[in-house]
Amino acid sequence: MSQSLSQEVYDRIRADIIFGRLLPSHRLRLEDLRGVYGASVPTLREVLNRLAGDGFVIAEGQRGFAVAPVSVANLHELANLRQLVEMDALEKSFEAGDMAWEERVVAAHHKLARIEGRDPAADAVLRDQWKRFDWGFHQALISACGSRELMAVHAMVFDKYLRYQMLFLTYRGAVSALEHRQLMEAALARDIDVAKDILARHIAGGVEHALAAQLGQGAAAG
Repeated sequence: MSQSLSQEVYDRIRADIIFGRLLPSHRLRLEDLRGVYGASVPTLREVLNRLAGDGFVIAEGQRGFAVAPVSVANLHELANLRQLVEMDALEKSFEAGDMAWEERVVAAHHKLARIEGRDPAADAVLRDQWKRFDWGFHQALISACGSRELMAVHAMVFDKYLRYQMLFLTYRGAVSALEHRQLMEAALARDIDVAKDILARHIAGGVEHALAAQLGQGAAAG
């Protein structure tokens, strides 16, 4: 299999984990995956080892592979790491951002706001679009930070944090939409103190909402 096809399989499995189509701790049997992803066993083993290195899969020695589990402690850890990385990148981006950066931020917010106005929680397709546009907006905010490595770390942490939101279908509606608009306005005003305050509330609110949803699902199952 070519490198491009191997990357395609990696992207598909990674997306299926992030968007909850492959559930936490699910055993990843190579023969089963062959039929789903159309890849050879050696290619799948290589892809799963790569995903294990990224923290989305765990290697179980002779037992093979499984989707990485989730936990409250891990969610808090990811939220704290996201806040640390994103605030640093945000400050650098506010200092260096030019008119082209402002245009990227406004355009990314426009896409996100249109989806948020259509209640993505009620539609699986809209929900996937919402999270892609959410990711795009936060990446646009830090896109002038001047560090590809910083943006790459942010993207990795954001995807792991996003996985929890998708697993528990957490959409905070108007509250989240307002925070996004306020972040855009703070970016255009270059008000980093306001932006950091909003971002801290935004991330904390997402964690609280995810945990509340998890408890609700547990109660319903019980």
